Amino acid sequence: MLMLTDGSLPGVQKILAVDDNSSLLEMVQLTLEKEGFWVSTAVSGQQALSLIKKDGLPHLAIVDLNMPVMDGFELCAAIHKFAPLPIIMLTAINDEQTVVDGLNLYAEDYIFKPFRPRELVARIRRVLRRTGGFGYTLAPRVVVDARLQIDFPHRQFFLDGEQRTLTSTESRLLYILMQNAGRTIPYQTLLQRLWPTEMANEERLHTHIYRLRRKIEPDSKNPRYILSEWGMGYLFPARKMLSEN
Repeated sequence: MLMLTDGSLPGVQKILAVDDNSSLLEMVQLTLEKEGFWVSTAVSGQQALSLIKKDGLPHLAIVDLNMPVMDGFELCAAIHKFAPLPIIMLTAINDEQTVVDGLNLYAEDYIFKPFRPRELVARIRRVLRRTGGFGYTLAPRVVVDARLQIDFPHRQFFLDGEQRTLTSTESRLLYILMQNAGRTIPYQTLLQRLWPTEMANEERLHTHIYRLRRKIEPDSKNPRYILSEWGMGYLFPARKMLSEN
């Protein structure tokens, strides 16, 4: 049976749980593994980033806020420099401003401790349905086709075997498009996901699309990977669509 380098199986949704409470992590892991998820755990923000760089991105991260050295907000900020990964904050902090900041800046959902196992699973599934899960197999290098591979945690890609770099915005943009592979993402949705706290216009988005196409496309004037739906948005083809071309 084919396994990825992190021990997970292709097609199985991967969850990363981060909390400095090892007993709680064990409870989360047991709960989610019973539901068919592949779960990795980290007891600190630094360890979480190391796991992501070694094993690739998960489909979703569960993050505590109260952690030493690197707290939950700092970890989320570090991850969002290369991918707006779906995040659920699981924490004992129930201060209204913290909840509002978490939801506005990084989190798809916010759950108070102690958590209820069935509710946690239901919320995870709801977030994954809403955010698209991810259209390609998540691994240290996400294989698009024989020509193109993406390494999101290191903000780089491999084009015909040659290593090249992505800016933070390019990496995040590419992640959003591939997360929803096969579906057109409206301009406004892309603007909100890329710059949630800024007033950004479509021209700014089009400029980054232009630059990204020049990097990854065989012919930027006749794109293969980042397709336009004029007046609507952009689309990254599902794997089946690419294999048919």
